[in-house]
Amino acid sequence: MSLTSRLSNLFASDPSSHLIPVSQEADGSEHDAISDDRTDAPIARRIKRMRTMEKAETDEDFELERPPYLHSMLAGGIGGTSGDLLMHSLDTVKTRQQGDPHFPPKYTSMSGSYLKIFRQEGLRRGLYGGVTAAMLGSFPGTVIFFGTYEYCKRHMLDRGINPSISYLTGGLVADFAASFVYVPSEVLKTRLQLQGRYNNPYFNSGYNYRTTWDAAKTIARIEGFGALYSGYKATIFRDVPFSALQFAFYEQEQRLARDWVGGRDIGIALEILTATSAGGMAGVITCPLDVVKTRTQTQITSEDPSKTSQAAHFEKTVKAAQAVKKGQTRLLHSGPRSVPTEAPVLDTSSVFTGLRLIYKTEGLTGCFRGVGPRFVWTSVQSGTMLVLYQYLLKQMEGLQPSEGPIV
Repeated sequence: MSLTSRLSNLFASDPSSHLIPVSQEADGSEHDAISDDRTDAPIARRIKRMRTMEKAETDEDFELERPPYLHSMLAGGIGGTSGDLLMHSLDTVKTRQQGDPHFPPKYTSMSGSYLKIFRQEGLRRGLYGGVTAAMLGSFPGTVIFFGTYEYCKRHMLDRGINPSISYLTGGLVADFAASFVYVPSEVLKTRLQLQGRYNNPYFNSGYNYRTTWDAAKTIARIEGFGALYSGYKATIFRDVPFSALQFAFYEQEQRLARDWVGGRDIGIALEILTATSAGGMAGVITCPLDVVKTRTQTQITSEDPSKTSQAAHFEKTVKAAQAVKKGQTRLLHSGPRSVPTEAPVLDTSSVFTGLRLIYKTEGLTGCFRGVGPRFVWTSVQSGTMLVLYQYLLKQMEGLQPSEGPIV
């Protein structure tokens, strides 16, 4: 029953029903049978109570309108893959900025790096290098993520757990479940993005794969199959907090938007705003963890060449670089100070130790290297994924026979 109808019933009922019962004492005096406190209770208190009850019913209705798990998984998979494909070129720029082994870095500003990669290496093997590996992990990873997220979220809400905790925990568990699928593709994608084109004369990343399949075979043969999960801990430390924050922000913003609009359909403008802001904020907060993850998955330890991961591939490149260094006689600095010529190697599996090392050698700027592309990438990718997710759910709901909500 709506608030208006409740108020109309309150005032339109028989006045005699609201009369206060009166009793008569033995001495003939009359007094109210109900205490003065109940007699003087303001009607505003009743209105407030009814509004609270109506809001609770509305929130419950929103939660009961749950799409089938299959719909959530398919919509999430299509939305996530579309967002990754759309923003892959900017993700390449971010990877170059974070994983650049040179110091000072070759890639600095977002627009300058984008244009430089496009002019020198082209679109397909430059800005969209590693896109095949990304797509191989994107669709199955997001399908698993949304299925797990909806399952965890619904069961926690049904048990009366606080919604914010339910959304946060659901994102944590869902990303962990999907990590077994997307981490190997993330390793392949990141290395191919950093490498760029085959035999790249413009940037020496230390890797030189012909194709995605060649990269997978080479890594498994030289480094072992476990190398496809290199940086797994760093990836989990980055993606689990990111997904948890992203969906916690998103669900709360969606709830606020529905309360403000007063209905389930909040409109395309608010859909985009809630999705992009949630992804952007989560991306900026987790940027230092993203730097550690990128360095861990792409760095090459040079102390022992026999143990380097891709010695067979970049041996010629290393020898050529050494020959250039031997022929160089001009000193870079006249003073006695020592200036690093390459980014520090994270010789540790600890994410926090890696963060401290980057902060000590490169400062706060090093911890947030690539934060501009990451903010734009996570905002647009999240916006594309979640808006398309909501759109596809509505389309699937229209195709479904009206048999009541499926939970």
